[in-house]
Amino acid sequence: MIVDLIFLFFISVLTSFLVIWITKKIFLFFHILDNPWKYEKKRAPIPYSMGVIFFICFFILSYFFLESNYKLYLLWIFWGIITIISFIDDRLNISPQIRLLMQIIIGGIIGLTAIKVWYISNIFGGIIDLNAFFIEIFQYKIYLISLLFTIGWYVFIFNALNWTDGIQGNTSGLSIISFFVLFLLWGKLYFTDEYTGGIENAKFILYLTTILIAILIPFFYFDVREKILMWDSGTMFLGFMLASLAIISWGKIATVLVVFGIYAIDAIYVIITRLKNKKNPLSWDFTHLHHRLLDLWWSKNQVLIFLFSFSFLFWVTSLFLEKTGKVILFVFMIFFVIFSPKILSKFLKYEKK
Repeated sequence: MIVDLIFLFFISVLTSFLVIWITKKIFLFFHILDNPWKYEKKRAPIPYSMGVIFFICFFILSYFFLESNYKLYLLWIFWGIITIISFIDDRLNISPQIRLLMQIIIGGIIGLTAIKVWYISNIFGGIIDLNAFFIEIFQYKIYLISLLFTIGWYVFIFNALNWTDGIQGNTSGLSIISFFVLFLLWGKLYFTDEYTGGIENAKFILYLTTILIAILIPFFYFDVREKILMWDSGTMFLGFMLASLAIISWGKIATVLVVFGIYAIDAIYVIITRLKNKKNPLSWDFTHLHHRLLDLWWSKNQVLIFLFSFSFLFWVTSLFLEKTGKVILFVFMIFFVIFSPKILSKFLKYEKK
């Protein structure tokens, strides 16, 4: 098992490097390049919408190395559709309202098929069943609360992850950490679970996350060096992966939120701030956490190290906490997202004196 995962990891890394190299050449030939002057960047245009390589690599590797099952087929179908739609969106620059509608439709279709949130954990113990209310159409049951929760979950993760892409390397780096955390959690379950179905599910997710981590590592290398751009074709794909894995990992929604918590909270904070200022909550601005940290005259790499370190630290801390402790941690994360730039700003001014 371990040897197989190591072999799969290195094959996936090599595949990712090769696909990135080929796709980059194709994009340069067809002039699928960004406009750096639009964002006041002093560099040559580089290939954008390179997030398409995620689906290409994943499809190739999962076809040869993952056991075929309905979960994999659904992932292929939905990820393929999302990648195509997002790639077109990158070309046409679709309005935020239409983009939101597409996200709702995608979440709705997913919720009506097989990938849906059936329950959520209660912080006071037990679970909250989301299947209490349903309507039946031609003998097909539509669980209303579960459907609405699933749509909300996907739309939230889509946008929260998309907004991390304001600084290159941020989205790919945070995704690596998130998938690595899921890998560790399911590695533990694989060796401790006595239920056959649980072991098989753990094995599937271990192979899946190994492929995803390995694909992202070469991309992160080129991304952080500003040689390629991910754009929506990548962020939507990664958002779908995170949201779906949280569900098929038997309710690891809270785990994903803890690892991804900084930007989950940042998304809510930014939306509230925009509404307060009477702006479109889906519009583009420079109020995200990474923008506020960059305003401190930190370099891009300093901001990335700061965000990655705290994301991983919050997850490690959550491992040793009960549910009440995790709520307290989440409150601390809210304080961190909102006030850390202000505290650091005062501290840096004090240091200069």
